[in-house]
Amino acid sequence: MPDVSRRSLLAGAAATAGLAAVGTPRPVAAAAKRTPVTREEHRVVIIGSGFGGGVTALRFAQAGVPCLVLERGTWWRTGPNAETFPHATSPDNRMFWLGSTPTVFGIPASPFPPYTGLLEQVPGDGMDMIVAAGVGGGSLVYQGMTLQPTEEVFNATFPEELDYARMDRDHYRRVASMLGIETAPDAIVNSATYKPSRIFARNVERAGYSVSKIPMPIDWTFAERELKGEMKPSYTNGDCALGVNNGGKHSVDATYIAAAQATGRVTVATLHNVTDVALAKDGRWEVLVDRIGTDGTVLEKKIITTKALVMAAGTANTTKLLMRAAAKGQIPDMPDGLGTNWGSNGDRIYFWTNFADDFGAPQGGPVVYGSKEWDDPATANTIIQASLPPLPDIRSTMIVGYGVSSGRGRFVYDSAKDDAVLRWPRDADAALYERIHERVTKIAGPASLLLDTTGAYPSTWHPLGGASMGTVCDLAGRVRGHRGLYVLDGALMPGTTAACNPSMTIAAIAERATDELIAHDVGSVF
Repeated sequence: MPDVSRRSLLAGAAATAGLAAVGTPRPVAAAAKRTPVTREEHRVVIIGSGFGGGVTALRFAQAGVPCLVLERGTWWRTGPNAETFPHATSPDNRMFWLGSTPTVFGIPASPFPPYTGLLEQVPGDGMDMIVAAGVGGGSLVYQGMTLQPTEEVFNATFPEELDYARMDRDHYRRVASMLGIETAPDAIVNSATYKPSRIFARNVERAGYSVSKIPMPIDWTFAERELKGEMKPSYTNGDCALGVNNGGKHSVDATYIAAAQATGRVTVATLHNVTDVALAKDGRWEVLVDRIGTDGTVLEKKIITTKALVMAAGTANTTKLLMRAAAKGQIPDMPDGLGTNWGSNGDRIYFWTNFADDFGAPQGGPVVYGSKEWDDPATANTIIQASLPPLPDIRSTMIVGYGVSSGRGRFVYDSAKDDAVLRWPRDADAALYERIHERVTKIAGPASLLLDTTGAYPSTWHPLGGASMGTVCDLAGRVRGHRGLYVLDGALMPGTTAACNPSMTIAAIAERATDELIAHDVGSVF
């Protein structure tokens, strides 16, 4: 093995592969003085600032509706040569939400002091979820594959009442425009550090599969400037698995949230951790919030009331908040389907060692090519290559698959923990995994070694469902039977987003939903 420590290698691979299993946050010592309690009232409160929350804040603000966005994490502002984000090969407390300690293949890393960091592992029974914290939500750390499903695959997985033609014409195009999606220019792809991308594309074609460039929310001129030596590497050495320090990535904070704030009608309250939601006696919604320091210390407790509450805290946290409220009677008569129809998006992440070709080091990223097998909606899947963070040459890179998953889990409320825990059936997505593995093995070729990291550590970066349309909500995210309560994030999805990275479809459905809510709920419900 090259002269690199075992911990650095595994930590770097894990940060890209999703193996950084973080433990339970450590309790914060009680403050010596009494924590103040304050009250606020707002017309609209949005919990979360990812794709669903960002779209909602902007479109409501443009319609003249003031909004308060509550974000448990902090801002991660970037710029050329910034050091805002942590580095995968040298983990520090910025990686983990409130002092969580990573383990990789059972090897514990050194504990870090508590910090409101980027990633939290949400443990489940049979499957863990890796979720993000910070303004922009999952867009801060996602690789960026911005894929729109075909009409056939979309219609096979989403309710038939969703008009794909209209979404294609209006809502998907809005998202593409807001995110400024582009494919990597040939000049970058042909540069030295993007050799793994070229080997992957060649191998896909040799295996008899189609290959194409993946649209990404990236200004690729930043990578060009890195190649010219005008700024230190971030894209071109693969050091972008935990956020892009140089900027140029069109994440939600830099697009939807920035545009929403520019209207003057949106306030983003960072380090505001929502602990409970409830239906008040007067029919309004009540949100209990801890305003925290970056070490997790509770500085202030807030009780916020609103006529319209938008749950956009991400699949895990939206579902958990609603299930806790239902179990404790804080929101009575919630739909029976709450907590069900959860899916993993079929995530499969491999560490690919190639003895036939030397990928070289460092590796340019984050993603250039993908292979879409979408002809059969029942088994539709996508396979991409993603760069490793900057490590010595170990002849390895990452290869990732996901697709239309039929397996479904459900959340179950645990009164002892006052929490809802995911239960995932063993081998729930066996058929999809088998097809992805068959394709990945053929693409890698016989002179390769594949480590299925998600087989070793069952987990997903793309949790979907829990408050799904058609069971808990209508197509515009209205929670059935509850006026002024909405779900507009991954929890609204029916356990899958049709063989694609979920981001674009979550945002497009939020675009469609806000059109509906502005037309019918603004001015009447709130």
